[in-house]
Amino acid sequence: MKYFGKSVLLASVMLSACTVGPNYNAPETQLPPAFTGPAPSGDAIDPARWWTYYKDPELTSLIARAVEGNPDIAIAAARVRQARLQEIAARAKGLPSLDAQASVSQLELSKNAGFANLARAFGGGGSTGSGGAGGGATNGVALPGGGITTYAAGFDANWELDLFGGAKRGTEAAIARTEAAIWNARDAEVMLAGEIAQAYFALRFDQQQMDVIQTEIAAQQRVVDIAAHNAEVGLIPAIEAINARQQLTADQARIEPIRADMAVRRHAIALLLGDQPGALDGELAQFDAPLVTAPIVPPGLPSDLLRRRPDIRAAERNLAASTADIGVAVADLYPKFSLTGMVQLISTALSSLISTDSLQLTGSALGQFPIFDFGQRKAAVAGREAARDEAYLQYRKTVLGALRDVEDPLAQIDTERRRNGVLAQGVADAQANAKAVEARYAAGFVSEDAALKARAQWLSAREQLAQSDAQLRQYSIALFKALGGGWEGVEAERQAGFDAAGFTDPTE
Repeated sequence: MKYFGKSVLLASVMLSACTVGPNYNAPETQLPPAFTGPAPSGDAIDPARWWTYYKDPELTSLIARAVEGNPDIAIAAARVRQARLQEIAARAKGLPSLDAQASVSQLELSKNAGFANLARAFGGGGSTGSGGAGGGATNGVALPGGGITTYAAGFDANWELDLFGGAKRGTEAAIARTEAAIWNARDAEVMLAGEIAQAYFALRFDQQQMDVIQTEIAAQQRVVDIAAHNAEVGLIPAIEAINARQQLTADQARIEPIRADMAVRRHAIALLLGDQPGALDGELAQFDAPLVTAPIVPPGLPSDLLRRRPDIRAAERNLAASTADIGVAVADLYPKFSLTGMVQLISTALSSLISTDSLQLTGSALGQFPIFDFGQRKAAVAGREAARDEAYLQYRKTVLGALRDVEDPLAQIDTERRRNGVLAQGVADAQANAKAVEARYAAGFVSEDAALKARAQWLSAREQLAQSDAQLRQYSIALFKALGGGWEGVEAERQAGFDAAGFTDPTE
């Protein structure tokens, strides 16, 4: 045993000898100093809860409930738990393991196996009587036809020494994958908040359209009634009455597709909350909060994306994990050493099992040296290196995609704001014209038909402005998503998970 103890001590000294494989360094990403699109200036906005800036309690409630009940969020949380458990398993590699064991074995000797002479040589005399440790034994020696019962209990320890850092690299990879899973969960929250907001405001725009069209139908119905009366008395040709009715039927035809779209929007929001399609039909039938102008979103600097975007953080962590995987594969090119120790109590009688005379100690050391495997291990290393290269390219792709995700809505918001200003002026002009025509109608200078047509033009202008307002809200939501808004508390949650498992996070 003293040689075994010396081997353990020597192995412990060698544990810190080296760690094979490349050390990970975060990629240096070249980003432009500013976004090329027009960046509006405004007050700072907390990206973690950007939806509160739309001042709609119903939207805030929907998003809060979705985070609790959405299946995609639950799936992402389950993947985080899986990653944490895999990390715990990875940390255990390279450490000793201890197992307890107990056994009872029975050996029955054949009468015809030619053991009789051997038994007599040990004093058995060829008798098949019973006695000793088991039936069919004389003077403690098992005779042909008899047997021996053996009892054993003890512990065995195994330790595969991590001399070349393969287990350490495996732990690094597992830690990085846990962090990537957490960032993926936060990215799911970002996507969820954006999808709910986009569906919700699309539903509210549908409701606006419905109200405006119904008002237009009422006004157009009055125009049709007047045209029909004038045609009947011969004041206008009948074709004019038919044309007026065609405009009415065109407005009426617009109602049903909008009604169907509203149902689809409600179903989508319900599913995002983890409910059945019709669960929110009553709640979303009417809206109390007024629609506000889309908030101005200062985009900040491109370098902020590396910190704020969960998908970029996840891609960077996947790159770190792939780099550590190379070290795991490289360690297989080197020898492996393991130590095994066993402490047992063995006796042929249960009554004497717990005794110092029953103690049996075993120790062994094993070394395995790779010689020839037809290039299998080297191919595994090359495969891990290729996976690392793929992870790096995926990281670059994610960063470039993030830049485009910001640039596109910035350009769209800029042009739509200018269009919105023109439409707002058009609404003001149409309103002024409608009021002027109505005043002339009240004074008897124009017909009611002219007044109704002027009012219809005003309603049409309002509908176009409402559509532009809705488009601005959609673009602003896309910009919030592109900036990585909608998550918070990642580092604190990750550390809490380690504390619960009894670990200290080595990355901090």
